[in-house]
Amino acid sequence: MSSRETRLDSRAADRDSTGSVGAAGAADDAGSSAGAGDGGAAGEGSRREGPTDLRLVPPALAVWGAAASTLGLPGRWVVAVAVACLVPALVLLVVASRASREGRAVGRSRAVAAGGAVLLCAAAGAAVAGLHGADVRRGPVPGLAREYARIDAEVRVTSDPRTTRPAVRGNHSAPALLLIDAEVVEVGTPDGPSTRVRTPVLLMVGAGDHRADWQKLLPSTRLRLAGRLAPPAHDGEGLAAVLRVDDAGEPRIIGPPTWIQHAAGELRAGLREATDGLDADARALLPGLVVGDTSRVPPDLQDAFKSTDLTHLLSVSGANLSILLFLLVGPPGAALNAERRGLAPLLGLSLRGTALVGGALTLAFIIVCRPEPSVLRAAACGVITLLAIGTGRRRSLIPALAAAVVLLVLYDPWLARSYGFLLSVLATGALLTLAPRWSAALRARRVPGRLAEVLAAAAAAQAVCAPVVVVLASRVSLVAVPCNLLAEFAVAPATVLGFAALAVAPVAPPVAELLAGIASWPVGWIATVARTGAGLPGAEAQWPGGWSGAALLACLTVLAVLLAPTLARRPWICAATGLLLVLAVLRPVPLTRIMTGWPPPDWAFALCDVGQGDAMVLAAGEGTGVVVDAGPDPRVVDRCLRDLAVTRVPLVILTHFHADHVRGLPGVLRGRAVGAIQTTSLEEPPEQAAFVRRTAASARVPTVRAVAGEHRRTGPVDWRVLWPRHGPGGAAAVREPNDSSVTLRVRAAGGLTLLLLGDLEPPAQRELLRMREASGPVDVLKVAHHGSAFQDAGLLHSVRPRLALISCGADNSYGHPSPRTVDALAAAGARVLRTDTDGPIAVAGAGKELRAVGRS
Repeated sequence: MSSRETRLDSRAADRDSTGSVGAAGAADDAGSSAGAGDGGAAGEGSRREGPTDLRLVPPALAVWGAAASTLGLPGRWVVAVAVACLVPALVLLVVASRASREGRAVGRSRAVAAGGAVLLCAAAGAAVAGLHGADVRRGPVPGLAREYARIDAEVRVTSDPRTTRPAVRGNHSAPALLLIDAEVVEVGTPDGPSTRVRTPVLLMVGAGDHRADWQKLLPSTRLRLAGRLAPPAHDGEGLAAVLRVDDAGEPRIIGPPTWIQHAAGELRAGLREATDGLDADARALLPGLVVGDTSRVPPDLQDAFKSTDLTHLLSVSGANLSILLFLLVGPPGAALNAERRGLAPLLGLSLRGTALVGGALTLAFIIVCRPEPSVLRAAACGVITLLAIGTGRRRSLIPALAAAVVLLVLYDPWLARSYGFLLSVLATGALLTLAPRWSAALRARRVPGRLAEVLAAAAAAQAVCAPVVVVLASRVSLVAVPCNLLAEFAVAPATVLGFAALAVAPVAPPVAELLAGIASWPVGWIATVARTGAGLPGAEAQWPGGWSGAALLACLTVLAVLLAPTLARRPWICAATGLLLVLAVLRPVPLTRIMTGWPPPDWAFALCDVGQGDAMVLAAGEGTGVVVDAGPDPRVVDRCLRDLAVTRVPLVILTHFHADHVRGLPGVLRGRAVGAIQTTSLEEPPEQAAFVRRTAASARVPTVRAVAGEHRRTGPVDWRVLWPRHGPGGAAAVREPNDSSVTLRVRAAGGLTLLLLGDLEPPAQRELLRMREASGPVDVLKVAHHGSAFQDAGLLHSVRPRLALISCGADNSYGHPSPRTVDALAAAGARVLRTDTDGPIAVAGAGKELRAVGRS
């Protein structure tokens, strides 16, 4: 895996940068600093406090922008930017000071001072970012990384290990790796001396049979290891290098973690053990919801949370801390006496005692949940508000949020480039500014108070976060707001019970198991909401990616907000808009066919567009289809089957075990009744064959072997297995996965005839040509191996297809399909369609009535 791919995987594993900070978590984020009861999160309180105090917002933006723009710049450019901001800042501050002393133009002098403060903050942000960037580039490690040198190193672990998702690369699947942030403290080359350093790196660990040992590593553990360095994917990152660790078995620990990290690790492990007896979803989600431990969350559930923009629940946003502070100091809405509610007065704590206990609670929260961007932001807001309690001085939450941004970016400038930090701040800001106004507008239109607040919170968070999500994922969730609304009511009880289980697990495991069992009910509800929402056909809408797509969505959002008061006075427009949104989410097949023309109502065969891979469906009755291959991506094949309205699959045929044909199997099984899975007899590559067995076993679907000559029928579809056959020249003599592909001759609905070749290479194609059952014309040929140049011309002329279909990915690196193959098919009289240009293809009719419909 390249260093670029490594860094992308690392970012994908970063919980805070994978999705939107949805409404529920953001709503609680507003209260994460509100334990003090400043009233900023509540509409009533904010009205009592008068206009929103935005004075600290420009300095916060200045620090943020300067740090983000100067990270990674050469030192001379950083100095230039810092001086360019510092000199005019000092001038403005001096001018403002003189004007203030002389009593001239007080308003103007304040404006001048504010401008000077903004420039001063920008200078500070640039200077701190420059120093941090220079610190990363210091020492021998960056130079060794540019040379891809092998090193021996002592490192200190700085994060929990996280697992990448297996990535399909052509016909194989890259193994899941463990990614660990670490700091090199001593480095040496095989032929050079050792040097003491302090350089941040990303460890890539294959781990093999000792994966469990590596996964147990805790922050602050010191290791001795060897491996090869590579540069990070992008300049200006907080890493000096990527270190691919040699496969040396179990980790060589030379120093244990600190006692505080050991205690935090024991608490997290205790929570995991308390959830061992729960069902799969609750076992996976409860540790993630409480402390951000997503090590057990399966890929399909992660995809469901992303589709519904519920990933904030797994990233330990300020919702968790807000609930703990709420228990300590009471509800945030009572601005005058919040400090005397909650557990604090029951425990006899004074104001300062409450602040100290809250601070200790916040510190413990950071240690146990790890210093993720959203955790740091929530903790900083909470500390500022707790100081307000301790000193008796009230503060608005917007200044608290701005001050938190200034402090955190100056402490860690790399947060200025963190999408997770951006989403966290945007969501909280929306809850403190937009949500109260939108809630008041809804209440004015007779929407019940609590419903108005929740709906306004969900809409505000989604409105400001969706453009950023578009940059990351090129899609918009159409179910995010309702799913966040439905999940919100279960978050608080699940979090409280989960933290209670976490706290008692070391001393009373049975009690922890009981609490975890009770918590599994609300957690199960959250999982149900995510899976149900993601299972809707139109849960996500594709959207142009990048900042241009984000700008387009932001403009449309602003336009919708401006038009909302006018549209609200026309109920029929609101009703029509709601109906259109429901239809877009449900996407009824008849309506989809009318709008897109795909699939045609009498389709008999469909070739899904799964990128560089194969996935086909044979219509076998109403809502029923025989699936041949599953492609490389579960989400894509699942979407194709939804578009075809296939809910029952009597048989899944996997032609061979290459990843681009089998890795999408979970998507076929998702939410469908599947009778059996049929495979080839050659279990190569073995890791993919094992993946199929595990997936089938977890879904309780039996697997069977395909046997040459067998004949099957399901509804209007019947087929014969032509290959692999045993004997001389057959599969028993072939050790290449492509040549072991299950090959079918099919007669589908309406008399349509097809020859499905899998990925057969020319030697096997020639053997097939000698078989009487394989000879003779067909209506449709699924061209072997994505239309590669390796085709047997004799077979192409023998079957004389009217239609030749090629499944391949756009701009694939293999050059598929080969122009030579396309020309040969055209010369044989076939019409050639390909998924990279025509999209998914549906075929109906037969003979002279044959027709194919693509959806490009």
